[in-house]
Amino acid sequence: MTTFKRNAAVLVAGMTPADQSCKQTWQPSGPVPAAATDDHPFPYLLHRTIPTIYLGALGAILLVTLLSVRLAGVRIRSTFRYVDMFLLGAAFLLLETKNVIGFALYFGTTWLVNALVFFGVLLSVLAAVEVRRRLRRVNMLVLQLMLFGSLAVAFLVPPQAVLSLPTVGRLAAAIALAFAPIFCANLIFSDRLAQAADPTSAFGANLLGALTGGALEYLALMTGYQALLLVVAALYLGACIAMRYAGRGPGGQTTRMPDETVSVKT
Repeated sequence: MTTFKRNAAVLVAGMTPADQSCKQTWQPSGPVPAAATDDHPFPYLLHRTIPTIYLGALGAILLVTLLSVRLAGVRIRSTFRYVDMFLLGAAFLLLETKNVIGFALYFGTTWLVNALVFFGVLLSVLAAVEVRRRLRRVNMLVLQLMLFGSLAVAFLVPPQAVLSLPTVGRLAAAIALAFAPIFCANLIFSDRLAQAADPTSAFGANLLGALTGGALEYLALMTGYQALLLVVAALYLGACIAMRYAGRGPGGQTTRMPDETVSVKT
């Protein structure tokens, strides 16, 4: 450790003690945070917890969001019947956040990388909408299996395996792991929104869920980023269960006609 005036310091780390050459070795005077890792890159946290100030700020943001949705003309009580849309929104934004972090790990934290992630998310959403618009029938069970299957693959593939690939292969793997779940999820979302009796309330519930999903990102301070995929899967599972109680069972098929939509149980 090299010390400067005004309590500034430069911390140097190496793979082995022989890699370090410092005149003075820092000795801790108290508890020391665990070493930062790619999955938990928070060297400033002594314990795996969410600081109180973060919780207060997130609570204020969610409160403002709730008031804003109400001022936009959405009755909060009318959104209660769209719990599935709320959970879909929360899972989607949490998944998007996880993808931003993943691409930053694979390609660096730059504005260009972040912009490419957002572009990829929007392109995946558009592709899902266009595919759903051209399908006359969808099997919800198949879509859900595709969604959870893609989430399982994204969770089980370690980041080190992607990082070890050459640039082109790393890009292909990152795109597949990040955007396949988003594409599948938006096929489900597009179909569900088309069936909503009150699209305004349904979209309001989805918006509230999205802001909640953004707040759930801070769970990574406790769990690490990879475990966020488990939270995403739990949210999507809750949405699938809620759809069943909304009259859209996991084995339901939807026949979409030009001017009407008929839901048929199989």
